[in-house]
Amino acid sequence: MSWQLPFSRWLPEYKNPGIIRADVLAGLTGAIVVMPQGIAFALLAGMPPQYGLYAAMVPCLIAALFGSSRLMVTGPANAISLTTMALIAPLAPPESSTYVAYVLTLSFLVGVLQLSLGLSKAGNWVEKVPHSVIVGFTTGAAILIINSQLGTLLGASVPRGKNVVETIGTVIGAFQNNQWQIAAPALVLFTLSIIRYWRTLNRYVPAMLVAVILGSLAAAILEILFPSMGAFKKVQEIPGALPPLSYPDLSTDTLQKLFSAAVIMTLLASTEAMAIARAISLKTKDQFNANQEFIGQGLANVCGAFFSAYPASGSFNRTGVNLASGAKTPLSAICAAMFLVLLLIFLSSLAKYIPYVVIASLLLVVAWNLIDLKQIRHEIHIGPNAWIPMVVTGIGTITIPLEWAILGGILTSVVVRRFFTKH
Repeated sequence: MSWQLPFSRWLPEYKNPGIIRADVLAGLTGAIVVMPQGIAFALLAGMPPQYGLYAAMVPCLIAALFGSSRLMVTGPANAISLTTMALIAPLAPPESSTYVAYVLTLSFLVGVLQLSLGLSKAGNWVEKVPHSVIVGFTTGAAILIINSQLGTLLGASVPRGKNVVETIGTVIGAFQNNQWQIAAPALVLFTLSIIRYWRTLNRYVPAMLVAVILGSLAAAILEILFPSMGAFKKVQEIPGALPPLSYPDLSTDTLQKLFSAAVIMTLLASTEAMAIARAISLKTKDQFNANQEFIGQGLANVCGAFFSAYPASGSFNRTGVNLASGAKTPLSAICAAMFLVLLLIFLSSLAKYIPYVVIASLLLVVAWNLIDLKQIRHEIHIGPNAWIPMVVTGIGTITIPLEWAILGGILTSVVVRRFFTKH
């Protein structure tokens, strides 16, 4: 029974004084942090803003109950959001009803695949993905995040779906034709400064939350003082605190369109979740069961598909906040999901005052944190077996479809390893 319901392992700990209080406070902090992040990640995924918050509710709760990790927090994540846009945008216009339906169906399919892997005890297969491939992918993903937000950051109109070269050309053209909002870069610098200088107080109030509030106030002041510059484009009001019920489209046509996307998303989501869960288990000296984590992640995505959640995985940012906030058990993640609902009941109407350029600034920070220069140098130091697959994956990530970039990186790793081993 404990294998099926792993949260039963933590129940005896609640007799210890201070455990519940620590988890509740950590959950409140996590809920506050995910509000601006969830909106940012939803936009990165091509989904309406509220869907990033929906992805932080049911999947977070289910993964906490049925996953193996004690402190990992599941929900919207940067690389998963970026991959969602890359995989589904060719099939339908982002934020359209068809696009949303495809993405929610993708959540269901990913969950089914993860459940199948967990139940078949194939959980350790993700460990075979070379670390150099993951480093290359995350670096390339960071560049793609910046590319997707460059127009917003610089106040220029850039259509979605442009590659890096096309985006740069469009931005240069906007500058030459004076078709950009000069106040946008100033607001970006202001928002980034808030995040940078609030860092020492981050344990009390999350820097990203402060940056969203002060950045939105600064935007309102600029609009009043300089009405001729035009209003900043803002996030639409979140329609409700509770995620609406949704149902996956399991028609033959949809399944054919989403099959390859589901496979590659399962690879990415599972690799990210397993890496975080294993790192946390080592840090906290806790038990870790890869197959049980697959089951937890699978149930989270299957259930999330019925509650308007796009594909979820372990979140580096929220897990780090959870750990730093003093969380002790999975109750912290459960509390985070519940507090998020309460916060949205009272604060959802304020979302319409948040400029997209402020959210883009948060994503710029996310992208920068994805680029691990220390790890890149480490892979280069190891030798050709590591840096060649890393470079191939990184270049592939920003030039070809992501599924082929990762598969190409894995294949390159195999070929290079055999070549240098023989020679």
